[in-house]
Amino acid sequence: MKQPGLSALDIVVLLLYLGGITYLGIRVSRGVRNTAGFFMGERKFGKLLMITQALGTGTHSDQAAGVAGAAYTIGLAGIWYQWMWIFTTPFYWLLAPVFRRLRLTTTADFFELRYGKLYGVGYALFSMYLLALWQGITLKGMTVTVSAISGYPELGIGLATAVVFTAYGLAGGLVAAAVTDFVQGFFLIILSFLIVPFGLRAVGGFAGLHHRLPPSYFHIFSNAGGELSLFNVTMLVVSGLIGIVVQPHMMAVGSTGKTEMNCRVGWTYGNFIKRVCTIGWTLTGMLAVVLYPGLPFDHRERAFGLAILGLLPAGLVGLMVASFLATVMATGSSFMVDGSALFIKSVYKPYLAKGRDDAHYLRVARVTALMITIAGFLIGMMIPSVVTATIQFVTILPFVGVCFWVGVIWPRANRYGAWASTIGAAVVFAVTKNLGYSTAWASLWSLAYGFVSIVVVSRLTAPEPEENMVRIFAPLYTPVGEEQRLIDMGLQVEGGN
Repeated sequence: MKQPGLSALDIVVLLLYLGGITYLGIRVSRGVRNTAGFFMGERKFGKLLMITQALGTGTHSDQAAGVAGAAYTIGLAGIWYQWMWIFTTPFYWLLAPVFRRLRLTTTADFFELRYGKLYGVGYALFSMYLLALWQGITLKGMTVTVSAISGYPELGIGLATAVVFTAYGLAGGLVAAAVTDFVQGFFLIILSFLIVPFGLRAVGGFAGLHHRLPPSYFHIFSNAGGELSLFNVTMLVVSGLIGIVVQPHMMAVGSTGKTEMNCRVGWTYGNFIKRVCTIGWTLTGMLAVVLYPGLPFDHRERAFGLAILGLLPAGLVGLMVASFLATVMATGSSFMVDGSALFIKSVYKPYLAKGRDDAHYLRVARVTALMITIAGFLIGMMIPSVVTATIQFVTILPFVGVCFWVGVIWPRANRYGAWASTIGAAVVFAVTKNLGYSTAWASLWSLAYGFVSIVVVSRLTAPEPEENMVRIFAPLYTPVGEEQRLIDMGLQVEGGN
């Protein structure tokens, strides 16, 4: 097996990428002078920028490493660690107008209007933790792989990457993140497929791969008792659909387009490209089984890095390392901005520093973004496994996701039902897990409780104030560009057109 290390050509390619992306991010940051630009890019993004923003923000190095590692041990079924979202993708076309018409900056704003200030603040704090956790996951996936390729320590790799994306993220906010995502989106596609033809040639094509792997590696689901059985995958899909709407970055991904169509095209097709890229990650993991057998289970996520190191010539190794860094920078820069928006809008501005000018809030937003990145970096250095962290992320989001779905569909839902649903679902999940149920069964029982409880408790308690319902549902029935109708109703809305 080839020893880890980067050639001089690889290092040149890597330095050119890092220098170029930092310059681009800083350059486009010059026009960001207020919180509207920092948090939401003033909702001026076109279709192409929305597509690459969705692809870059939603695609991380941990996903490639995690899927390839799962495929290394169980084969084709490993794809479901990301294809769990494949049935969610068409819903983005329907959800994008909902997010855009709400005309809000964060999902916490929605929950505050819908279920009261306490629920909104609770969601904001919960989401800041999630964003730090997810930053940590992305750093973990990248550092594990790049360390396997280069031989450099994970700590140094993670620190250097965080410094770069923090520099342009603090300067330009979502504008810098989205513009650099445009470039990094191409690197993500390179990351997904560049290694596959080299690997297939090494094993004798698809025929050779079939010959050298057991038939179970080509089953789309693992055996009934396996980690990705049909039932487990079904619950991942269901949990993913319910929880996707409350992923903290989705308000920015789904509502920063200039028009509703821009949001629809960007959110849907950006994620569709990712679904295709997942195929490349899975094939890489399966190829690595043949070429580099014997990796222990707790080191399976190094398979992607070993395949890069062993199969690619000098220069292309550096390109792949740059591609891995691109996934972290695209995600990390967006998440730090999203987290700072949650803190400023839901905690700092209303409760800690009312009535300050916008320049003050922009300064604090940048400090908050830095703190979230530091927290994410520390988490990333401590996470034992990418897949473990991904499962944790997917299973806890539906506790809140139930309340979003019901909240935009059923006006009678209220704050008492929301609290009963969220807390109760979390308790049911914890209890069933402690009783020995699998994660899939625990998710099923907690989701069932969540939906039933929000309906029953809301029916038995007082409805939300009428003015709150008008502020939520009137914009949902008002297309973007027709804000005068809302103004005539006496409503103040963010986002303009």
